[in-house]
Amino acid sequence: MSYNSFGHAFRFTTWGESHGPAIGAVVDGCPPGLTLSEADIQPFLDHRRPGTSRFTTQRQEPDQVRILSGVFEGRTTGTPISLMIDNVDQRSKDYSEVANAYRPGHADYAYDVKYGFRDYRGGGRSSARETAARVAAGAVARLVIPEVNIIARVVEIGGDRAETNDEAEIERNPFFAGDAAAAARWETLVDEARRAGSSLGAVVECVATGVPAGWGAPLYMKLDTQLAAACMSINAVKGVEIGDGFAAAALRGEENADAMRPGEDGPQFLANHAGGVAGGISTGQPLVVRVAFKPTSSILTPVETITREGEASEIATKGRHDPCVGIRGTPVVEAMVALVLADAKLMHRAQCG
Repeated sequence: MSYNSFGHAFRFTTWGESHGPAIGAVVDGCPPGLTLSEADIQPFLDHRRPGTSRFTTQRQEPDQVRILSGVFEGRTTGTPISLMIDNVDQRSKDYSEVANAYRPGHADYAYDVKYGFRDYRGGGRSSARETAARVAAGAVARLVIPEVNIIARVVEIGGDRAETNDEAEIERNPFFAGDAAAAARWETLVDEARRAGSSLGAVVECVATGVPAGWGAPLYMKLDTQLAAACMSINAVKGVEIGDGFAAAALRGEENADAMRPGEDGPQFLANHAGGVAGGISTGQPLVVRVAFKPTSSILTPVETITREGEASEIATKGRHDPCVGIRGTPVVEAMVALVLADAKLMHRAQCG
């Protein structure tokens, strides 16, 4: 059985393939009466859109979204909101060699062994093209949580970490980096990888502020569980950390504890090692999520593989691909965090009023 939906009270389903006529999402559970138009969604899609710099795939997709249902006279009706984005710049011929040989690191073999056949054009359903639909759905989710501010930034490319975090700088460079010096270094790193026919991995950090204490639930609906699942579902993601994440394992108990003191409106936390979640429930502190993207699997450097018949072969993937998929993954991480938080808010309201 295939699962193409995510969420509970606020739920979305994506559809479409990389080289099909269109992709899209259906958002269900959105409260009625919220102001919504294509103009509210488009800026987020423009952030993820391909072809915006030499550091991303040169596939030219305008990613213009259309709202097909769920909105009347500029306001949500409470019924399913259908969003559609046309595919206009496919080059299926670039994938002729992929039809008979698997790309190592990609989903080619896994899809083939599961379904018995696959859409090899750009990876079909496994293509990162699908994430445009998530970003559109995430823009709707943001309307449900106006009290929350969500900002993601790239903090590492190819093992080179950013050292500063200037929020204003994020919009000034093509890497969504809060560190101008790091962005300058990454230009060279990504250019070198692209010219060599290779690719680089990246780490994206997303911080959500304004999340009130109380969202989430113990055990099987933990807020950090949902955030991890949402971010792990993004193409090329191989790791997710909440708060200090793996670094917490190197701390002592007193170092890792987020000490509290009395404050005017509840506790004043002296640290945020937990990343804004304790026992699966938000604490009111900033939510901090870090997401690790592997290097893009589709590269021009020849890699050993096998054919569908099991014969030894070698493959170099032609076409237009991101030399560092984590760059355009940044707005996708923001979208998934927004979708989880919108769902958590409505679930909390349903139980606790």
